Amino acid sequence: ILWNFKFTLCIFISLFHFFSYIYLPSSVSAGHLTDLIYTEKELVQSLREYIKAEESKLAAVKSWANKLDALTRVSTSDPEGYLGHPVNAYKLMKRLNTEWTELESLVLQNPSDGFISNISTHRQYFPDEEDATGAAKALMRLQDTYQLDSEAFARGKLPGMHSSALLTVDDCFDMGKTAYNEADYYHAVLWMQQALKQLDAGEEAVVSKVDILDYLSYSVYQMGDLPRAVELTRRLLVIDSSHERAGGNLRYYENLLRKQLSELNQDYEPASEEPIQLGTYSRPKDHLPEREAYEALCRGEGLQMVRRSRLFCRYQDGNRNPHLLLKPIKEEDEWDSPNIVRYLDFLSNEEIEKIKELAKPKLARATVRDPKSGVLTTASYRVSKSAWLEGEEDPIIARVNQRIEDLTGLTVKTAELLQVANYGVGGQYEPHFDFSRKDEPDAFKRLGTGNRVATFLNYMSDVEAGGATVFPDFGAAIWPRKGTAVFWYNLFKSGEGDYRTRHAACPVLVGNKWVSNKWIHERGQEFRRPCGLTEVD
Repeated sequence: ILWNFKFTLCIFISLFHFFSYIYLPSSVSAGHLTDLIYTEKELVQSLREYIKAEESKLAAVKSWANKLDALTRVSTSDPEGYLGHPVNAYKLMKRLNTEWTELESLVLQNPSDGFISNISTHRQYFPDEEDATGAAKALMRLQDTYQLDSEAFARGKLPGMHSSALLTVDDCFDMGKTAYNEADYYHAVLWMQQALKQLDAGEEAVVSKVDILDYLSYSVYQMGDLPRAVELTRRLLVIDSSHERAGGNLRYYENLLRKQLSELNQDYEPASEEPIQLGTYSRPKDHLPEREAYEALCRGEGLQMVRRSRLFCRYQDGNRNPHLLLKPIKEEDEWDSPNIVRYLDFLSNEEIEKIKELAKPKLARATVRDPKSGVLTTASYRVSKSAWLEGEEDPIIARVNQRIEDLTGLTVKTAELLQVANYGVGGQYEPHFDFSRKDEPDAFKRLGTGNRVATFLNYMSDVEAGGATVFPDFGAAIWPRKGTAVFWYNLFKSGEGDYRTRHAACPVLVGNKWVSNKWIHERGQEFRRPCGLTEVD
């Protein structure tokens, strides 16, 4: 910037000398001198405008630096804790996808090679548009699952905590616009309404009220609320009477409303003046038949009492397995039928940290197997990062595998590798089966080890809110507890699938969820878990 200032000053001085040489011979008139005075004034004004622009630019950059310096001091002091709050995670994605690009454009007006080179080097690691959209969708998923209104998110009022992670008018507008662009008018309404509410309360913003009302009125129309669409569009036109699209929309809405009222033989009633909140409109149905039951369990609602027909806690030595005789593991019953047990102190903190250390470089978006093609692909109903660890990679992995075998009595030689998964903001896995059904005969054919007979799931972190493992069929919820593990059989002894084991990983509301799991297969279990006498033994 200083170099640019000196360069421009030199240009102005040179121009001044040039004009002096042209217009100041001895015979010059007073009129010419007057012209030069005004020329000089104009040059000085131009110079001041240049200085002002540079100072304004520098002040903006300093403001950015101060804000980001404060943010990074907080975020780097406890990265996992900071990112455990979904609003912090969303705003980080948004900053790196949008705001840093705006800063880059600002600096590019007067190129700074060092900064541009640095940001260009790191740009390959920045989240892209898809990532930013995914983060916004995660907040909406949390909003739906835990029945939180937009204001709760905007004000940082999440269950069990109140923080300074706030959403501005512009943040709320961007959330609404993300939903709008996905034709998700239900969420577009909720977030545009929150943006409007905060703007009306006097909060400063870049986005205008006209833009908010434009998106909000059309989204309300798409939700089938014609009276409110008319009222919102009229509000827009009071502010900007020349808004052509709004004018056309208003005529269309009014004609449609008159026709609708005429067909129903009803009189016109003004739209409700109550703000649009969660519950004003019905949430559109989706692909998941047990959506309501699943989400209720995630909130801790609709839980069934565990039927404990026997002592529900004990020491487990794996049927006197030599490795567990001197140090048996504490076992608790989570559910009787199907039998789900939890093991306490299964993993130590040192083992957990080592597993995470080994997994982090390998983490990639988790995939699911397409039931038709058998090809692994990403899906919106499974949002997490996962990695696979072999027993040979580290003695700790081998030790954990051996401990699973000792405890369950099942061989892990034919099991899948230890899968490590990290669920961040809004991370989830909607209701699914771990075993393959009869319409998926080739799901595990390439492994040659049969179906997934059992699931062993390790919890490697506590989760402040959300993140439960739920079983919608019988109304059970298992909450993450660091160092514990849960185990259940997916198949009956006959090899038939136990459809009651359909389960889900609830979205993480606050916190950072780490798990690892071992999927144990049929092959090799013939004498360890013999067939039963009936199909459902």
